[in-house]
Amino acid sequence: MRVVLSAWGSRGDIEPLVALAARLRELGAQARVCAPPDEEFAELAARAGVPLVPLGPKVRPVVSGARPPTAQDAFRLAAELVAARFDTLTSVAEGCDALLATGLLPAGARDVAEKLGIPYVFACLQTYGLPSRHFPPGARPGRRSSPEEAGPTDLEVLWEEDARRVNALYREALNSHRAAIGLPPVGSVRDHVFTGRALLAADPVLLPWKDLTELHLVQTGAWILPDERPLPAELEAFLDAGAPPVYVGFGSIASYVPEDIAQVAVAAVRAQGRRVVLARGWAGLAPVDGADDCLAVGEVNQQELFRRVAAVVHHGGAGTTTTAALAGAPQVVVPQIADQPYWAARVAELGIGSAHDGPTPTAGSLSAVLEAALTPETRARARDVAGAIRTDGAEVAAELLLDLAGRGGPPVSA
Repeated sequence: MRVVLSAWGSRGDIEPLVALAARLRELGAQARVCAPPDEEFAELAARAGVPLVPLGPKVRPVVSGARPPTAQDAFRLAAELVAARFDTLTSVAEGCDALLATGLLPAGARDVAEKLGIPYVFACLQTYGLPSRHFPPGARPGRRSSPEEAGPTDLEVLWEEDARRVNALYREALNSHRAAIGLPPVGSVRDHVFTGRALLAADPVLLPWKDLTELHLVQTGAWILPDERPLPAELEAFLDAGAPPVYVGFGSIASYVPEDIAQVAVAAVRAQGRRVVLARGWAGLAPVDGADDCLAVGEVNQQELFRRVAAVVHHGGAGTTTTAALAGAPQVVVPQIADQPYWAARVAELGIGSAHDGPTPTAGSLSAVLEAALTPETRARARDVAGAIRTDGAEVAAELLLDLAGRGGPPVSA
């Protein structure tokens, strides 16, 4: 059995695919991951013993610039990624039994599967961006409605507009490539990519999806890649030198985080009488001074580290939220973009941490929400919820995928 898994996005998009590929290989299948050619993704795949095929441009230059990507950047990238999927996936998926795609809207993946006559599965790591009668779509590049065209509560109109913006981004390139391989044009790119049935790789405690979207989702639980790496000696020594510190990290959303976030976060943690483990991340966060109460670290085993900290201050990515929840660590979420406000609200709702109001904290505002997260009650609640987080999501998804591939499935999953 041969399966191809594809995504273009940050580590939060790629690591779950590597976890799924590793589980597929344990079950005897051949699994390959098509992902951006960033060095850290290649290292991640190699550590898990999973072959990685480069797809599209590197992600880090796109999200780690001095400014967030512009609309013009988005339109150029959309066409580039469609072309990359037709090129790379056509060769990699030849002779395979199924193709699964996730990450930034994977226009082109279903089309390759259609041409090759193999099942296609769309997977999502959250419900953000999926059509819903309960919440509006997120921001996309393209024309927006005027107030006369869509009021703030007219969700049907807003989601129709979202479909048009997706078409503006992808349809010309997609249909051009489809025509080149003898396939008819697609009307709604968004609906074509999503299909009517998708896998949801998120924990049901953290993301109870019922009624959040009109799609039919099969929720497997998060796809977690076990990490057995020891912590660096310097970090071990820092942890052993005093009371549990507070972890601060903002992952790979470098161009979105406030420029002074390191200074603000360190001041907020110190105001609570705690030491700081500062994750450099793609934003290159660095200590504000030479004091010995702050240690900067690179990419480390978060699964182990989060078990040993007093709290985790982060941006609210799905992966970081799940890792912290599984470790039983209280969280402070400072959401910046996309699905992050949802995770912030969910952390607060579950009582396993606090959500900062808005993406730009001050030392005072961050200290206040951190104080709430550091209470014994929050710590106890975080530990209780940790016991309810599923760890078998990758296994569930692998078995579903192999069952679909073994049955042959429909030529393209509907």
